[in-house]
Amino acid sequence: MTDVEYLAKTRAMLDHIEAKIDEWLDSDVIDIDSHRSGGLLELSLPGGSKIILNTQAPLQELWMAARAGGFHFRFVDGLWLDTKTGAEFLSMLAAQASAQGGKPLNFSV
Repeated sequence: MTDVEYLAKTRAMLDHIEAKIDEWLDSDVIDIDSHRSGGLLELSLPGGSKIILNTQAPLQELWMAARAGGFHFRFVDGLWLDTKTGAEFLSMLAAQASAQGGKPLNFSV
């Protein structure tokens, strides 16, 4: 994947996550505050916990830091997959956000 493709894919993913959070706020599903600065997206969940999503262009990875730990994802066959377990990014994000937010959340496209 070229650097331009990587940037487009990560930008689209962060855009998707922000749009989903905005949808939840509009529908009064959950109050998650988000703050984005370039390739870094910080999610502040109820209770004060955070999930940090960060692009890592030199490695062409997408990183997630959550209460349960840090996770690294690479784009493989159309999906962002965890480099250790092979788990899919949006599924892992949903699991972490659900655990930290106290209610089931789904980030699927």
